[in-house]
Amino acid sequence: MSDLMKVSSNPHIRAKDTTSRIMLTVIVALLPTTLFGIYNFGAKAALLIAISVASAVLTEFLFEKICKKKVTVGDFSAAVTGLLLALNLPVSVPWWIPAVGSAFAVLVVKMLFGGLGQNFMNPALAGRCFLLISFTSIMTNFECAAYTGPTPLASLKAGEGVNVMDMIVGRTAGTIGETSMIAIVIGACVLILAGIIDLKVPGSYLVSFVLFAALFATLSGRTVTGSWISAQLAGGGLMLGAFFMATDYVTRPITKKGQYVYGVILGFLTAVFRIFGASAEGVSYAIILGNLLVPLIEKYTMPRAFGKGGERS
Repeated sequence: MSDLMKVSSNPHIRAKDTTSRIMLTVIVALLPTTLFGIYNFGAKAALLIAISVASAVLTEFLFEKICKKKVTVGDFSAAVTGLLLALNLPVSVPWWIPAVGSAFAVLVVKMLFGGLGQNFMNPALAGRCFLLISFTSIMTNFECAAYTGPTPLASLKAGEGVNVMDMIVGRTAGTIGETSMIAIVIGACVLILAGIIDLKVPGSYLVSFVLFAALFATLSGRTVTGSWISAQLAGGGLMLGAFFMATDYVTRPITKKGQYVYGVILGFLTAVFRIFGASAEGVSYAIILGNLLVPLIEKYTMPRAFGKGGERS
């Protein structure tokens, strides 16, 4: 059937953006973070990124060829998945980790559910969570030639002091793409100026996280200072997750009110994981759980059709 004759469910959004243009813009926006990660962690970071992207693209290509489906690697969505997964990995992981993680993300989370637009959770984060559960010791080892100490979030969790400026610039241990707050914010500005994202989800996410984290930390008897809040914002995958993964078109709510609710839920969950959880981080699990709640959020935030829902006389 011709695409002109296909009838799809609402909402029907008319825009000049194509999937390939959006994905290419995301890749461009991730370049500052990617290049800084390579500068910060060395050539191995570049190798892991290349393997992750290649695995994601190859997995999608082979699946579509074997299943005799239209090959869609030209929309660059698989490349974005591979790149985001790589940026969420420690540089210490062996080469096969990004290969396995990207293959799982694309095959299991994306293609088996119908391809782009049908996945119910963010593929890159699902791939990272799969790797964290399956290879915990490998995925939580952040030591490398440049940095041998714990991550700033781990130091905060232990009640130790951290250098916030180093965290903002990126001179710390962590995953390849999470260390430099400056690089991430530059990329976020690219997405906002290009009209790819707005601040509804990331803004409500970050503001609610600060409020809940400060509340929970205070209730736990910890001292909350401006430096502590700044470190929580700059540390871990919060900024990368807020601007590049929580804003994923497919796995976020489509309603404006729903996006604010979604952001608040993500902020609450991230604060719970960071303050009360065994791990110092929690962004990946928070966004994945948030993805699962999207249908429920949309159910209660979708505007009612005219003439529906009122009482009968």
